[in-house]
Amino acid sequence: MARRKGTGERKISKVMGEYKRGSLKSSSGSKVRKRKQAVAIALSEARQAGARIPQKKASTRKSR
Repeated sequence: MARRKGTGERKISKVMGEYKRGSLKSSSGSKVRKRKQAVAIALSEARQAGARIPQKKASTRKSR
């Protein structure tokens, strides 16, 4: 039986498709040109839609 895509996967694939077509815009209204920025937007929108995507872990700094 085929597995259905969850909320997060659908939202991420939609946003990344917009990025690939060149129609993805940031909150300021400018076009998104960097893939990393597109991924960040996709994950953020998926979280808002209710997908269970963990937050990015904060990097730990070594104290000297």
